[in-house]
Amino acid sequence: MALIEVKHLKKYFNTAGGILHAVDDVTLNIEKSTTLGIVGESGCGKSTLGRTIIRLLEPTSGEVCFKGENITSLSNKEFKHLRVGMQMIFQDPYASLDPRMSVSQLIAEPIQTYKLTSSKQELEKRVSDLMDTVGLAARLKNSYPHELDGGRRQRIGIARALSLNPDFIVCDEPVSALDVSIQAQVLNLLQDLQKERNLTYMFITHDMSVVKHISDEICVMYLGQVVEKCQAKELFKRPLHPYSKALLSAIPIPNIHVKQHKIEMKGELTSPIDPKPCCRFAPRCPYAKDQCFASEPQLTDCGNHHYVLCHRVNEI
Repeated sequence: MALIEVKHLKKYFNTAGGILHAVDDVTLNIEKSTTLGIVGESGCGKSTLGRTIIRLLEPTSGEVCFKGENITSLSNKEFKHLRVGMQMIFQDPYASLDPRMSVSQLIAEPIQTYKLTSSKQELEKRVSDLMDTVGLAARLKNSYPHELDGGRRQRIGIARALSLNPDFIVCDEPVSALDVSIQAQVLNLLQDLQKERNLTYMFITHDMSVVKHISDEICVMYLGQVVEKCQAKELFKRPLHPYSKALLSAIPIPNIHVKQHKIEMKGELTSPIDPKPCCRFAPRCPYAKDQCFASEPQLTDCGNHHYVLCHRVNEI
């Protein structure tokens, strides 16, 4: 059984111009101890999907099952005992930390909230162990976030996420605000922690190279919908959706002797506010036909558990 099962999940927001479809009918599973990568350009609904799955945002409709239990039907009080198993690492390590709290206080806060220790000595030992686990020197325990660099701040965020011994962690672009050398360190740390603790990740990013490195499966999102999902190796070997092909073509090739062929996406973005029942990528798609503007495509299994949201997937 999958650790996370998402069924027809929707998250809409009321705006002055109409209803914004941030997440629209998303269905996916995440197996235990694996990483599902979520990729797409800014504004496609990646972060909203992650926050809705762990109920930082309440869904408009649909189901999210965690360990076989539908958490969307639970009250806040009923959900509290499952909350410890679902945590999040945020994109901006500075904005997600209270600047008035020291490193040790920040890491201790979730443990104290859920009363997981019975003495001050036990709490201090647990905080010390978590700092050691994520690579934070003991001398930093009384430091404040503004005194640390981005990499160390993000390690605090990781320690806070680990403090409740979760099974599932949503990583919302956890390395996008970091230098390249620090990115590699944090990615390696996340992978080591996954092996040690049998963690399950949803890894949200717009960086195709990063998602290739860390993911077992990948979902490509476009304007609130999953347009392609498959194994990570399968996507990079055989992308089928025109949008996925364009994203992959933009990955830099580290060879000055190889001419890179980038697929340019022309045309205007479809508005996510009250979208018409058609393919949302059609205005930018070079393969679009009348059918694409007239009806909404369905996810099609193209073999090898490779699903694509495209009318013409068997023709292009």
